[in-house]
Amino acid sequence: MMTEEIKIIGVVGGGQMGSGIALLAAARGIDVWLHDTDPNALTRSRKYVSGFVQTLVSKGHLSQDAGSDALVHLHCTSNLEDLHSADVIIEAIVESEDVKRKLFSELDKIAKASCILASNTSSISITRLASATNRPQQVIGMHFMNPPPIMRLVEIVRGADTSDASFSATKSLAERFGKTVICSQDYPGFIVNRILMPMINEAFYTLYTGVASKEDIDTGMKLGTNHPMGPLELADFIGLDVCLSIMKILHGGLGDGRYAPCPLLVQYVDAGRLGRKRGIGVYNYHKAVKETSLSGRL
Repeated sequence: MMTEEIKIIGVVGGGQMGSGIALLAAARGIDVWLHDTDPNALTRSRKYVSGFVQTLVSKGHLSQDAGSDALVHLHCTSNLEDLHSADVIIEAIVESEDVKRKLFSELDKIAKASCILASNTSSISITRLASATNRPQQVIGMHFMNPPPIMRLVEIVRGADTSDASFSATKSLAERFGKTVICSQDYPGFIVNRILMPMINEAFYTLYTGVASKEDIDTGMKLGTNHPMGPLELADFIGLDVCLSIMKILHGGLGDGRYAPCPLLVQYVDAGRLGRKRGIGVYNYHKAVKETSLSGRL
């Protein structure tokens, strides 16, 4: 399949990742069917896409006509079968192998024979996801960075049976989105999270063992290594539950004790301190909002 032949894309998952991927496709004039079982999530997705489009227009990255055209190409649905005509379906749901395998099995029955099934997973084996389908040669990893409209990278992962044609079409599609592509073998964590998550985990160990405060850990990495965000702040942005899930995959898949999740990370997740999406993680964002609000009255 040539990238020019990709006329319709399905995206499963109406969260920030799925909404961002849908925006990328719609802005390139591709019809997108964005699916979520929760109608409220779809409402939020359309609002997110609309707001992002207006931001791009206001900054001159999109013309007003192109912005309006992008919204015309976005279709939201709570019926998975509406994705049956898609040339490529990109899954961007919860980072759980069991849930993703179930979805891929359903998509395999719904999607047309030529459709490529791509996963936005950040760490789960593409080979195992593909085994839930009857088209393993058309299953591939297409890992976007968060947020997809801004971050320039897409990590493509081939499963054991992914065909050259599926790889070529997926790579071309990512480039059509304006992304730089890197390619990984199907190993736990792939490239980015194989390196990033142990660093975040080590930052938690540094906090856990009392080496330094969270502020000094983050400031040290920002100013000492020129990272735009400190590792603990970044963990809050990603979601501590996601970080923990990836560390468990690395630990289990590689069988090496150095990948064991830090007990403090586990404790925060157990306590529901998942980061920005919950308003509290390593940092308290409710407090930050309150303090900002109060300071605005002074």
